[in-house]
Amino acid sequence: MGLILKNISLALASFTLEVDLELRGRITAIFGPSGAGKTSLLDLVAGLRLAESAFIQLEDRVLTDLPKGHVVPAFQRGVGYVPQDLALFPHLSVRQNLLFGFNEKSNRDELFTYDRVVDLLEIQTLVKRNVTDLSGGEKQRVALARALLASPKLLLLDEPLASLDLKLKTRIIPYLARIRDEFRLPMLYVTHDRFEAISLADEMVVLTGGKVVQTGSVQEVFNHPANLAVAGLLTVETVQAGRITNISEELAIVSVGSSNVMALADSIPVGTRDVYVCIRAEDVILVKGSDRPNSARNHLPARVREVNREGPLMRVELNCGFPLTALLTKHACAEMQLKEGDQVMALVKAPDIHLIAR
Repeated sequence: MGLILKNISLALASFTLEVDLELRGRITAIFGPSGAGKTSLLDLVAGLRLAESAFIQLEDRVLTDLPKGHVVPAFQRGVGYVPQDLALFPHLSVRQNLLFGFNEKSNRDELFTYDRVVDLLEIQTLVKRNVTDLSGGEKQRVALARALLASPKLLLLDEPLASLDLKLKTRIIPYLARIRDEFRLPMLYVTHDRFEAISLADEMVVLTGGKVVQTGSVQEVFNHPANLAVAGLLTVETVQAGRITNISEELAIVSVGSSNVMALADSIPVGTRDVYVCIRAEDVILVKGSDRPNSARNHLPARVREVNREGPLMRVELNCGFPLTALLTKHACAEMQLKEGDQVMALVKAPDIHLIAR
């Protein structure tokens, strides 16, 4: 994707949306809490509203240049939009919804033919049904198909899976991945769900209070949140205050609670001593007995405080001199027969511990 968003300024109810970005990812996740300005940003790209200031360019085509008074109407932008409410017409059949805005004679892009889109999203059996008779997941696929049949150059998705439970989300995500891979269609994907962002996106923009607080690859943003606020947004389960006691060969020894951990020191300013120690739950490995991999720098004796189900995984709360959270598969949890009070070893690699100056 080549999408330029420059000098964006839009006054909203409690803040001003201000954005300067150049996006190159195939799928860019716009990540942030509710009310951060994510939907408003999509509306500007789609041409559904005007800002006080804006320059928007998709590939080599300028869509908005307010200083020059240039604004391409929404229906001429070549942008497909799937809003949160899907905006399907309840009085029309699925087929009528799909064909709304689609002119087969003028559609010369063989990628987005009716048959191919319907086959890709596996909605052949739905086309004669009424929209009101569809399930949530079926409505999602119909809304996606309708957006694709407009032969877009860019697809905007505004929290398309927010209303679905985890089971349905896991069914719909493969369809989105197929759109990404088979159509090679760039997308702006608004979400506040890290599972969706990690599953689909390759680039990420974190937006809060109308301001861009971090950009980068999905792995970079999740592994190295720019500050404590971003770490909280990304649901980094363990965030503890610590103090660096020594730095040697780019490894920092950090005192946290009654324990010490080792982390890479390259992400903090020289001279920093007081830090926050950030550890994602999926980066914590638990073992019982003497079977301990040697690659992890941090071997932390821990006691199990709680074991709770979290979606398809198990959330294990530990005390290893400080509170630590791990996420395990149900199989791994059952194999170790983990229960409250058990003694385990928590293993965490040094690069998986992120330090933020405080």
